[in-house]
Amino acid sequence: MTGRENTDTKGRILFVTGASGAGRSTATNALEDLGFESIANLPLSLVDLVLTGRPLNRPLALGIDVRNRDFSIEGMLSLLHYLRADESLEVELLFLDCRTDVLVRRYSETRRRHPLAPTEAPVVGIERETELIMPVREQADFLIDTSDMTPHDLRAEIERLFAKGARGRMTVSVESFSFKRGLPRGVDMVFDVRFLANPHWETSLRPGTGLDPAVAAFVERDERFADFFTRVVDLIRSLIPAYKDEGKTSLAIAIGCTGGQHRSVFVAEKLANALAEKGWQVSTRHRELERRDHLSGRT
Repeated sequence: MTGRENTDTKGRILFVTGASGAGRSTATNALEDLGFESIANLPLSLVDLVLTGRPLNRPLALGIDVRNRDFSIEGMLSLLHYLRADESLEVELLFLDCRTDVLVRRYSETRRRHPLAPTEAPVVGIERETELIMPVREQADFLIDTSDMTPHDLRAEIERLFAKGARGRMTVSVESFSFKRGLPRGVDMVFDVRFLANPHWETSLRPGTGLDPAVAAFVERDERFADFFTRVVDLIRSLIPAYKDEGKTSLAIAIGCTGGQHRSVFVAEKLANALAEKGWQVSTRHRELERRDHLSGRT
């Protein structure tokens, strides 16, 4: 590569690729909102031109699409190897993955043709692409499975991983969920709070959520709550510094109950607040509440 000026500060390049339909556009747009210079669907042959000249004064996100005419696995892997050998650059790869059945449904809903099977069923192209891009997937620094994610979920995950200030310090995410809908992907710790008194069985509390003061007070009155919560907070507070010392930059904690509406939401909120009070960078999300709002059309 020619013409790139030397600089004492490493230029950061994040390649964004993955399965067609897995959310690459959403990811690159989210990165742009976080301060990255974002270029979508960049042909491999133009990467050299983009990096030639002035040093990078902000992180660069490059979306790579298998549909581009000059794309090849060999070319992509060779480019990664070459750029990673440049000590003036910090080069990373974000790979967006997704289950075949979910991709088929997404293509069906949008009535789009798959780029690798324009005259055949989308599943044919999806299977071809999965096999094609597997070697690139194995080189990923960040792997996000978007199978069970809404665009909002994906943007939140991108923010958790790449928000300014997150690198170099431990970030903690606390998520509530319903065991009926399965465990969240990629979590480090799971706590089951189904043993606590369930507001669902109180007629006046059932329509509410763990964000409501009346629901929160009901859960907190359970005689088992205080001891459980103190032990959980003490455990996590003792583990976060140890994880950080080992080089871990993020910790994902999930709190689950039966429906993901009441107990897990309250405990997740209270836990996030307790950790934030100790100075940790904490984000909170409530999977089932977000899903409910999405289905009802609320923003």
